Order: sequence, then structure tokens, then C-alpha cells
Amino acid sequence: MSKKIKVGVVGLSFGMEFVAIYKKHPDVSEVLVADTDERLLKIAREKFGFKQEECFADIQPILDDPEVDAVHIVTPPSTHAELSIRTLNAGKHCGCTIPMGMSLEELHAVIDARKKSGKQYMFLETTVFGREFFFVQDMYKRGEMGKIQYMSCAHYQDMEGWPSYWEGYPPLMHPTHAIGPCLMLAGKYPRSVYAKGSGKVRDRLAKQYGCPFSFESALVTLEDSDLTIELERFLYGVARSYAECFRVYGENKSFEWQQTADEDPVLFTRTGGLQQEMIDIDSDPERFNRGSEIVEERIKVPDYADRLPDEIAMFTKETIYNDENMHLSFKQGGGHGGSHPHMVHEFVRAVMENRKPVVDDILGAYWTGLGICAHQSAMEGGKVIEIPSFKD
Repeated sequence: MSKKIKVGVVGLSFGMEFVAIYKKHPDVSEVLVADTDERLLKIAREKFGFKQEECFADIQPILDDPEVDAVHIVTPPSTHAELSIRTLNAGKHCGCTIPMGMSLEELHAVIDARKKSGKQYMFLETTVFGREFFFVQDMYKRGEMGKIQYMSCAHYQDMEGWPSYWEGYPPLMHPTHAIGPCLMLAGKYPRSVYAKGSGKVRDRLAKQYGCPFSFESALVTLEDSDLTIELERFLYGVARSYAECFRVYGENKSFEWQQTADEDPVLFTRTGGLQQEMIDIDSDPERFNRGSEIVEERIKVPDYADRLPDEIAMFTKETIYNDENMHLSFKQGGGHGGSHPHMVHEFVRAVMENRKPVVDDILGAYWTGLGICAHQSAMEGGKVIEIPSFKD
């Protein structure tokens, strides 16, 4: 596709952030928006100069527009699969925020719709486009970390005061902000999961989804790999500030996410002629060496705006949100690691080139499906659950 594309953004409560990026993207000719809340449509008109005929109270006019190439869905979780399928069935490329669906059946249905449509589907997981992930990914690709021995990840968030559909949401039903970077780095599909619930939310929160747990944690095994990933998440009733974090433990270097937002991550490096030392240890059983030399350093993770078109590069640091207009997801998420313009750019380029995006429906189904299976495991007292195949 050589021409610029026309994009629809559906859901403006948080989707307004992405509208700003699409409006400035050099490969986007026009943006349409939809939301059931007239107040948000009014803000879009006032803030971004949308015309009345570019704003809709429903997705259908966008799907009916033959000039619309792609739709970005940022609506409540229970609508994601339905709207994704409608978008694909309408012959539009689809990008959908997390989670991909609420059940394994919904995940399969989205994949089926993508196959039948011949269009692309992108799972819009922010964390694999954040600066911390880029930093670790680059280090790993250069071979500096050596073999990865273990990874752990977490998404900590107090969701008191969020819209009612989040009340009592099972923690691991929505795991992709945590598990996404680990699975992307490993380059493997999850095979099985063992999970446990811990603690208890108040009775009112437990009613909607039937989950009593305040905290859920899991151990994930991968296909064709000796690697294990530890995963944990809470949403209610825990005194801990927000973090979407991961830790990667390599043979030569390890990366640990900072404990608090005002700190920097830590890089651990094994030094001191390690290879020769290991040879000496293996050849001389009488030689005792009480651990390798480990260098610890706080590191500054660089910004990766140079990977973006100049027109949207500033969005790694600048957003439409401020102290007076602050969406909880953005405020608590600390800006999602500058990920939004990278994610939008990948979606736009995948549509332009009609190619599979970096995070497609297959990865989206595995990452989301892992969480569905993990929560099932926790509800069944730690039963090992095999994760179904979603492969093409």
C-alpha cells in the first residue's frame, strides 16, 4: 500500500492518547473517532479539531466507511473480541488493546475472523514497545547476557475507583503487561502453567467474576525450552505502588527492574576471567571458588525516539495528559515506558505493508490465553493447566 491510510479509533477514555499520535503520523491521512460518551467526543472536537462528521457514537459508521483501512479498539475488555471480529469481518485491519478476549473460545474466534478476512490483526500490548524492553532486547541480541536462565515479571496495580467492569477482575486474567516482555524475549510459546491464589478481596469485589483472591502468582513453562517464568499480579487490597516490571537473569548479565519509580534499573555483570575460572574449576576438583565476581550498577535506560518518524518522536515523552487531565492508566503506568508511538507506528506500518505485525493474533492469543489458564489453575488450587495451541 503506497497511499496514506485512514484510521478509526474506537474508545476515547484512554484512546485519546493514541488519537494524538495518529493525527501527526506521516502515513495517516485521516482519523475518525467513536465513543458512546458525547462528552469525550466533544473533547476530541475541541482539542484536535475533529469535525462533527468525523465523530460517532458507535463503531458501525466507521466500519461502513469504505475508505477506512484500519481500526484501533480501546474499549472495555468484554467488548474486545466482539469488536475485533466485527472489524475484521468488515474488511478492516484491526488493532486491539489488551486483553484479546475473555475466554479461550473468544481467542479462537478472533483468529478465525482474521484468517477469513485476509486482513492483519495486531495485539496492542504496550510493554514490548517500552524503552526498558528495547534495552534488554538489544543487550540479549548482542549476546551480552548469555543464556537466559530465569525470568520473573509482575503487574502491580490498585484499581480501586476504576469503572465497574474492573471490580473484582481476576488478577491473572489480564497478565500481558507482565508476561509479554518475557515471552517476547524468550521467543517461545507458553506450554503449561501452575498458579496459586493468595489473600482475599472483600465480598463485594468477589461477586462479579467469582474470584476471591487478592493476589495470584504462577510458574510458566515454555515449549522446547528449559526456561521457567515466574508471574504475579494483584488488583485490589495490597499496599504497593504501580509497576509493570520484569527481571531477566542471564548467565553473564542480569537486569532487574527498579523497586520504586524514582530509582534506575540495576544491571548485574559477572566478571573476572569467568571462562578461564570455570575451566580451572572443572579440571581441578581441589580448587574452591566461592562465587563469581559480580559488578552491580544502576543504569540509565536510553530513549528510543530515534527509531520513529520525526513527526511522532516526541510522544515517547510528551502526552496529552497532564495534572488536570490525567487518565488513571497513564498516571499509574508512568507513561508506559514511552511505548505508545512505537506501538502505533508498528500498527500503521504493518497495515501499509500488509504484513504480520510484531505482535499478531497468535501471540496475543497465547499471552492472553496463558492468563485465562493461570486463573483457572489458581481457582482449582494449583492444578497444572496445559495451554491450548493457537498456531496457524
